[in-house]
Order: sequence, then C-alpha cells, then structure tokens
Amino acid sequence: MNVATWLARAGRTFPEHPAVGYGAGVHQSYGALALRAGRLAAGLARLGLAPGDRVAIAAKNCPEYLECLFGIWWGGFAAVPANAKLHGAELAWMIEDAGARVCLATPKEAAAISGHPAGGLKALVEIGLPGYEALFAGDAAAPAGAAPDALAWLFYTSGTTGRPKGAMITHRNIVSMTFGYLADVDPTGPGDAVLHSAPMSHGSGLYILPHVCRAALNVVPESGGFEPEEIFRLINARPGTSMFAAPTMIKRMVEHPGDLDPGALRTLVWGGAPMYVEDVKKALDRFGPRLAEIYGQGESPMTGTVLAKDVIADRDHPRWLERIGSAGIANSACEVRIADAEDEPLPAGETGELLLRGDCVIPGYWNNPDASAAALRNGWLHTGDVGVMDEDGFVTLKDRSKDMIISGGTNIYPREVEEVLLTHPGIREVSVIGRPDAEWGEVVVAYVVGDAAATELDRLCLDNIARFKRPKDYVFVEALPKNNYGKILKTELRESDKARRQEA
Repeated sequence: MNVATWLARAGRTFPEHPAVGYGAGVHQSYGALALRAGRLAAGLARLGLAPGDRVAIAAKNCPEYLECLFGIWWGGFAAVPANAKLHGAELAWMIEDAGARVCLATPKEAAAISGHPAGGLKALVEIGLPGYEALFAGDAAAPAGAAPDALAWLFYTSGTTGRPKGAMITHRNIVSMTFGYLADVDPTGPGDAVLHSAPMSHGSGLYILPHVCRAALNVVPESGGFEPEEIFRLINARPGTSMFAAPTMIKRMVEHPGDLDPGALRTLVWGGAPMYVEDVKKALDRFGPRLAEIYGQGESPMTGTVLAKDVIADRDHPRWLERIGSAGIANSACEVRIADAEDEPLPAGETGELLLRGDCVIPGYWNNPDASAAALRNGWLHTGDVGVMDEDGFVTLKDRSKDMIISGGTNIYPREVEEVLLTHPGIREVSVIGRPDAEWGEVVVAYVVGDAAATELDRLCLDNIARFKRPKDYVFVEALPKNNYGKILKTELRESDKARRQEA
C-alpha cells in the first residue's frame, strides 16, 4: 500500500481535525492537508515526473514539510529529505546521487544549492514563493498505487566517515515501522500531538508517519528547532504532546529551569544514541513515567528494540538499574539476535554483534551494492553494534564495534567507563576512546567536559570498575565534537587526539 492513503483516510474521516500546527496556532486541518498533497502530486507530474522518480526536500523544519512529504508519496514518487544543516556542496552531492529531478527547498537551502549545481536536477522550487504555489494550482490527483517494496524514502545516513549512504526505505518498511511504534511505544490517536523539535529530515520526520496514520496533530515550533523554553511552552499549551529527542536534548530539558506540566507531556522518546543511566534517572525524576527509548538505524527505522515507559518507570523491579541502562526488548515488528562472527546466535549473557531481521529492514543502499552486501548478509541486517542479551530478552549495547578498545588483548567497552565517570556530580559530558600504544596496543583515554580533578575521576574508576579499564589519561575540554543530531563524533576525537600528541 501507498502510505499516502493514511492521509487520504484522515482527510476523509477527520477533515476538520488539526493536522499541522505552527507554534501555538493551527496551520492546516486534515482535509486541507490531504487536498494540498493531492494537488502537489498533480503539480509534480506536470513537471514530467513519473512514479518512482525521486524528489528531494532540502528544508528546515517548517509547516509545509508535511505537504511536501505526502504530496511526493501521493504521486507515487520517492522522497529524499536532506539535512538542512549541510553545506550547499553536500546537498548538491546528495541530490545528484539520488538522481532527484526536483528539489523543494526553503530559502536558505535553495540559495546554498544554487551555488553548487547538481547534475540531473531539472527544477529547484523555493517553498513559499509563487513557483511553489503554482504546483498546487490544478486539481488534486488521486493517490497513486505503490507496490510494498517501492521506494518511499531515501534516507541518507549521517556519514560520520566518508560519504553518506542512501538507505532505501520502502512503503513496506514504513508500514512495519509505524505499526511497531503504535504497538510498543505509544498508541497515539486523534486529540494527541507530536512536537517536531529535532530535524524532520531524519529522526523526527519518521514520527510524522504514526501520527498521521492515527490523525494526530504534528506541531512545528516557530523557531524551527530546539529551544527548551519554547518546547515547554508548546507542551504546556497542548496536553497529550509527545516528542522525539536526542539524549543531549533531553539533558538540556532536564537542566532547563522553566516549568513544564508533567501531565501535559504524553511520551518523550529518545534515540540516535544511548542515554547514560544517570541521565535517565534525572529525566525520570523531572518528567515522570513518560520516557521511552527506541533503538534503530536508518536501515531499520524506529524498529529494533524498545525500552517502554512502564519498564523505565518501574523502580521497584530488582533489575531496574540494569534495564534502564539497556535498549529494551525486540520491537514487535523486528527479530533481534546477538550473534558470533558466523552469524550464529549466542547464549544469553554473551557479547556479540546485534543483528536485525523483519519487514522493517531495508532491502539495501541506493547505488551501493558493496555496502548492501556487507550490511545485509544471511537474511540479517548487521548493525555494527556490539551488545549482549539477558535471559529476559533485554539488549544492552556495549558500543559500536569500531569503538571497542583492545588493550593488552582484552576488550574494553567505552560506555561502561563513561557510565562510571558520569556519576561524578561535576561531569557534564564524557567520551572515552582508545589511543594507540606500543606496549598495550591501545590505552583508554577520557575526554571530559566539567569540573573535576583527574585524581577524583581515577579514584571513581578504581572503586567501580577493573583497574585495566580505567583511563590512562584525562583530557579536559570545553565541548565534545558532535554531528547535526547531537551524536558525539568519536572518529573526530581520535583524530584530534592524534594531532594533539603529534604537536606535543
């Protein structure tokens, strides 16, 4: 099925229900959004597009984002949302790699792309200008049919090393993702809302789908991004609001002095990176039993494992601390395995690579057969994440396999060292990496943001973890390098650590 039929149904059944909010106001009803999507589909077809063609969206968070996405799907085209924070050359590369013939862009992004022509691009349409509105001038088209395995969303990875890869998310993948979310995370419905403060081109954009499926309201902050004061105000104004946030965003919300009515917040979902146990406890104290975690990748969007609200809130469970440090259990739409090097399942308690299988998993990467073959083997998605599953099915992520430190022939997982260091009240952020060493192969190094003496941190480690795991060096910095989604860039840290030692 074409996922645009969810909007068509909502427009028919709930035409007066608010679909898109902008700040505290209502931008569009479901009837109006469905009509605009149908007209945009027809307008794109007039530009010469055929079903299956790719249409890029290079836009900051804006209320028009939903009509762009659903207008593309309504016409049977595939959406290529691009991170608005990318450089113009990077945006142009992505458009050209995807073979997108049309790009819908907000003004700043349109100007950036104009300076770096993308091969194959026939029309760069600036959202809000007459050329954009001209696409809506004709009659609305009926939703196009779409095979389950037709491309719906070309999801480019963040590309922390090398060029990003285009994960080919199909309509089947989106249906599986959506139903898994509604079953395991939040059975939202009409009258509820989701707040898009993270980029709609990636993490937050995926949350549009379950909320449109259930005719809920999608709210875009007027700032277009994440400002805790604005977020608190919008949630307080609309009880029943959920949102997706990276762990760094939740940390800022916890530390923000403003008032937030916990009863107005429905669900606060984090993903994109693990959240440290100390931070989970603080968020639970601040917001109450409204926290949930989703582990997934662009290759298995929003599906992998889920740490549900009731599990996080169950402080009386004898293994509560272990569980809130985990990524939860397998999503209902996904099969999870901890495997050895031959992809064979490992017993509970043993460490291996996390593999995923199900209708949520992409068929491959766009124009990249080598990467597809490497990631999708023996029917499983190889995530590159190292983890362990307990006897109850809870999966705890150790680290990315590339981030694991091997010192003196022994594996050390940075996260377990980071968890200990973050219990110090003066530490705000920390990232642990391996540094090449002639004697040990690698030694543990901690990059620290905060106020603490190295001797205090050393004692903390000696009191809580094995001596060989403790950092041999503590480097105090003002900030840690992060990508556009708030994820700490360990690759960049390793490079800067190498440069720092060469200078010394």
